[in-house]
Amino acid sequence: MPTRRRALLILLALAALALASVLLALGAGSVRIPLREVLSALFDGSANVHGEVVRSLRLPRALAGFACGGLLALAGALLQVLLRNPLADPYVLGISGGAGVGAILAILFGLGAAAIGGAAFVGALAAMLVVFGLAHGDGSWTQSRLLLTGVIVAAGCGAVVALILSIAPDHKLHGMLFWLMGDLAQATSPHLALGMLVAVLVIVMPFARELNLLTRGADLAQALGVQVGRLRRGIYLVASLATAAAVTQAGSIGFIGLIVPHLVRLAAGNDQRLLLPASALAGGSLLVIADTLARTVIAPQQLPVGVLTALIGVPVFLFLLARDARRRG
Repeated sequence: MPTRRRALLILLALAALALASVLLALGAGSVRIPLREVLSALFDGSANVHGEVVRSLRLPRALAGFACGGLLALAGALLQVLLRNPLADPYVLGISGGAGVGAILAILFGLGAAAIGGAAFVGALAAMLVVFGLAHGDGSWTQSRLLLTGVIVAAGCGAVVALILSIAPDHKLHGMLFWLMGDLAQATSPHLALGMLVAVLVIVMPFARELNLLTRGADLAQALGVQVGRLRRGIYLVASLATAAAVTQAGSIGFIGLIVPHLVRLAAGNDQRLLLPASALAGGSLLVIADTLARTVIAPQQLPVGVLTALIGVPVFLFLLARDARRRG
């Protein structure tokens, strides 16, 4: 089968999965809504209770979950190219930790949802600047230096979050813990996250060829005309902004950026022209499905979606490690 046709079939299959996951999210919940009524609410604008539930409550949350999952998976795929390390993900460089510090401080001081999101975004950007500034140092830049700097900054942010949790009043701890474990309940406006997802794809896709060369080594890429330093800085900036936007909208959600690029790479190969859009579709679908489970497993109570992604991600990641060990053996 021609490579282009195979890539198109993979993207169509993932797009179908994304549509199915969103429709599932719109119908499932403490009040189950049949598919026919879901479609009627979307296209006919029905004014009954089910229509309002679909349009006002579930649709914004499902779209926000899809956008955040796509952003995290894209960021993970980009960082794995940047660091040439399959274990890299958006949280290893301290960006999520910085967002956590900002959000938890906003909750501690009793600020509103918009201010919490803004504080999380500012914290993520601050962590990004600190990591890049310290890793760049005197101008020498290596993947290991960036990785180590990110790990240290993430550990420092974790210590600050633990300190805030220890002194926070009891009535604010629940909201803090839900945010730290990931929560889409407050995601009522998905437009920013969806816009960021489209923008990241538009920015990175023209550089897919250069990213393919970078996966083979910086020296080879530079010999073939790639401006490696500029490309690395651009990858880090775009991946950091994608992570910051996702964390601001949904809180700290782990494993999406780690396991989704792995799974897509197994199914579709390592060509970034296919891997990047496929990761966005698969990551968005996975987070929507996980959030649907979080809303329905013990309905009407809700679980933090980060708990579900961890329960899904840990066994998948262990399976990938065991598979890789067997293949090397």
